[in-house]
Amino acid sequence: MATQSSVKAVMDNVEVTFGGRSVRLPVVRGSEGEAAIDIGRLRSDLGLITLDPGYANTGSCTSAITFIDGDRGILRYRGYPIEQLAEKSSFLEVVWLLIHGELPSAAQMKELKAQVTHHTMLHENFRRFFAALPKDAHPMPVCAAAVGALATFYQEPESEGLIHDTVIRLIAKMPSIAACSYKHSIGQPFMYPRNDLDYASNFLYMMFATPCEEYEVDPVVARALDLLLILHADHEQNCSTSTVRLVGSSRANLFASISAGISALWGPLHGGANQQVIEMLERIAAEEGTAERFLARAKDTNDTTRLMGFGHRVYKSYDPRAAILKRTCTEVINRVGGSSRLLEIAMSLEELALKDEYFVSRRLYPNVDFYSGVIYKAIGIPVNMFTALFAMGRTPGWIAQWLEMRREPSSKIGRPRQIYTGATERPYVPMERRG
Repeated sequence: MATQSSVKAVMDNVEVTFGGRSVRLPVVRGSEGEAAIDIGRLRSDLGLITLDPGYANTGSCTSAITFIDGDRGILRYRGYPIEQLAEKSSFLEVVWLLIHGELPSAAQMKELKAQVTHHTMLHENFRRFFAALPKDAHPMPVCAAAVGALATFYQEPESEGLIHDTVIRLIAKMPSIAACSYKHSIGQPFMYPRNDLDYASNFLYMMFATPCEEYEVDPVVARALDLLLILHADHEQNCSTSTVRLVGSSRANLFASISAGISALWGPLHGGANQQVIEMLERIAAEEGTAERFLARAKDTNDTTRLMGFGHRVYKSYDPRAAILKRTCTEVINRVGGSSRLLEIAMSLEELALKDEYFVSRRLYPNVDFYSGVIYKAIGIPVNMFTALFAMGRTPGWIAQWLEMRREPSSKIGRPRQIYTGATERPYVPMERRG
């Protein structure tokens, strides 16, 4: 016979009744008014757990790093609106903000730049590391393997001082690792970083310069890349960030945790989405010819065509990062003089979709992937490097989340429960009797 159960709100508690027993669970409230039920006593008092596939409605932690309101299209780092940071800040300033919780002073910013510049060089033995990998390897597993391998070069016990050094090394070396993974894939020699260039410019130089051909970094392109890194720097408890926290909860070191995050980000449902947007736009340009024809196919329930770059797990209105990048797309394409065909198709798709009841009723709005791929394409970043740049931008967010998790007194090793649906107990049958 089914057991009656109920849940009701009681002031700052929720009372759960199951099988004739009750327990009052406290309601935890965030600084922006969010509310969550602390279910810590649910299993011990009532023998129940919660079931939430994909963790769509489960809070795994409290965090002071990033705030998102998906219904209102709000994204803030440490309380600062993403629109203001995108307009006025730099990526390294955002790095400091995410990790330390406050904007840096002029002296702190100068010191951070000096430390990052000092640690951009990779150990010379890394040349042999890259040489051992297949030439056609995708840059993402190369980056994940390289970050994991850093733990073999820096094996000191993790004191607070040494964790600080690891943080700096990761921020500084990620552009070098990403650029080397690309150079390896095309058979070109690695380029050493230059101390006279800023963070984004240094990456572009290592990507595109060769020993026999100098590369002049365009400041507009460098600023666009810096902006993309800012917009990707953190995004609350997404798949890769949750992975970093879960791995780190076992007290795995920072290198191992970030390597795991890179692997999670590699998936096409996470960091690989902007590559799918570019492939969609190129297919429209080559085959469909018009945005109208493509959208008609996307709405056809008998057609497998999907509109990529629209909709988001969290945002149910316009992704604020997409609005920022839409303006930047035009600036970059005008500057580099490349084809604007993909941008024209993208903007046409957006205009038509936002007027179409089919997409509006489903609350499908452009997300950050919709325009980021167009910018990467315009500045010459190969499609298979899109996710590697996403990882480069997300690194400070992963680090900040890992540090916050480690420093939380109540932090525990991650250990989700499950509802078992397999066979009940049964006796072992010897092989000769199995028929």
